[in-house]
Amino acid sequence: MMLAGIHKNRFKTMITHCGSFNLDSWYGSTEEMWFANFDLKGPYWQKKQPASYKKFSPHRFVQNWNTPILIIQGGKDYRIPDTQAFEAFTAARLQNVKSRLVYFPDEGHHILKMQNGLLWQGEFYRWLEETL
Repeated sequence: MMLAGIHKNRFKTMITHCGSFNLDSWYGSTEEMWFANFDLKGPYWQKKQPASYKKFSPHRFVQNWNTPILIIQGGKDYRIPDTQAFEAFTAARLQNVKSRLVYFPDEGHHILKMQNGLLWQGEFYRWLEETL
């Protein structure tokens, strides 16, 4: 999702799987603090907020979204909670961007069940057929 608002029409379509949307809210809801602290250089509430929050948080660039986006999310993903996908999908819809949310309530960060994997592949290729 991080490219969605900054790619300057380089891509005809976007597909995101368990992607971060709002790094501020993600920081407080992820179960994996090592990545959060390493990648973002600490919490957003520090007196001198790390530049990574403003530079890389997709929610800050929604006004630039214009590329169709497929958002795929697992409901049991504790690394990237499902609220990130819901926020991104809502933002895309409010920007009148063609979008689809594919939600797997019984999957985590990775799609592991065979039937869900088949559905994931089908949605992935259907999206490409529709948008390319």
